Amino acid sequence: MGNNDQNSSSAADVYRFRGAIPDIPKRTWWVRMWSPFWSVPAACVLVSLLLGMFLPSLEKNLPESTLDFVFAGGPDAAREVLGTIASATISVAGLTFSITLVVLQLVASQFSPRMLSGFLRNRVVQATMGIFLGTFIYSLTVIRNVWTDDEELTGFVPRASVSLAFILVLGCLGFFLAFIRIIMGSMRVANAISEIGDETVALAKRLYPIEDAEVGPSMGPGWSPNPGDPRESVEANSHGALVWINYRRLMTWAERNDAIITIDRSVGEFVLAGQPLLRVWWDGELSDADIRLIHSSFEVHTERELHQDVAFGLRQLVDITDRALSASVNDPATAAQSIHEIHRIFRHLVTVIEPSPYMADDDGNVRVVHKPQSISEMLHEVVAEIHYYGTDSALVPKLMEDMLDDLEIAAADHFQSAVKHAQEIWEGKTEGPDTIRPENSEA
Repeated sequence: MGNNDQNSSSAADVYRFRGAIPDIPKRTWWVRMWSPFWSVPAACVLVSLLLGMFLPSLEKNLPESTLDFVFAGGPDAAREVLGTIASATISVAGLTFSITLVVLQLVASQFSPRMLSGFLRNRVVQATMGIFLGTFIYSLTVIRNVWTDDEELTGFVPRASVSLAFILVLGCLGFFLAFIRIIMGSMRVANAISEIGDETVALAKRLYPIEDAEVGPSMGPGWSPNPGDPRESVEANSHGALVWINYRRLMTWAERNDAIITIDRSVGEFVLAGQPLLRVWWDGELSDADIRLIHSSFEVHTERELHQDVAFGLRQLVDITDRALSASVNDPATAAQSIHEIHRIFRHLVTVIEPSPYMADDDGNVRVVHKPQSISEMLHEVVAEIHYYGTDSALVPKLMEDMLDDLEIAAADHFQSAVKHAQEIWEGKTEGPDTIRPENSEA
């Protein structure tokens, strides 16, 4: 079925020319469970509630004098301490939530709304909210177990539980200081830009191999369908940004069924329910189980993520650059910082091997044809968009010219033409891709 150009001589040769599989594992259910902002605070509240219920019950079975050294006060003192802790922690929790909202508003308005998810995933921010809410719930739960017998002038004080409330207050103080440090760092645009650059470069190193003498820039085997070859289309069953594709699962299914899968969508694209997602070229018929397996190989979210999407990291940096160059913000220094980080990312990308659209099995047979993100197109889009907004700046043109000159020196041979075309786009000798025009961009 189709035309398959291959030169298989040995296992090493097959590995050398076959298309690489972007092997970025899917987040496990455990990781996904802890991803939402509310997951850590909710867990802290639940643990605090259980601890506040069972710890005083355990203390009731101990002799009264056993824990005198822990908290020596009486019932009234215990109530006052726990009440003070509860009122203070819920007040600071409200303050923490207010500060978080202010920072989110600042990030969305000054930098890019696509950076919000990164701030909300910060474990220190989540744990700070969690420990304050947890301490509040714990104090209220423990105070229920403090009682006084007025006739006998006796009562019960869960001394270890009250002492643990003191320890939780110290933990709250430590997390609050760490939270303030995170907030101060998040308000510095240089830190945010550098973090995006670090994540993007790290992902690029996982997705794209560095060119060397053994591997080389070979695109691997090719494939094209013959007229009349049987095929079956699979449509998307949800809408949103395509953030992850399980290529290895698709490869395994195609090899097991002696089929070829052509993926019509690229990571980062927005898909609608009912739109063609892929086509299966084979003589069989897809069952419901096959369709479910294929759909499970695609992860669609409401917004893009930097999980398998290198272009999304560049998208965020270009957003920051465009916003900094706008008349309302007018911050060329921030634009310069973003361009430096873009330069850093592309200086790595122009030295790698662009992934082949053809993925072959161990025998050299093409099984999956996909649409990898093109480094050349990413470079052209970034340069064209910054050219549109930054040509009138006194700072940006020199930075972009220096960046492109340096990329020309660092680029591998197969990227030289792409870099020269980017230089022509910047000089206005040719137009960039239509996809980055302002009316179609994700500004």
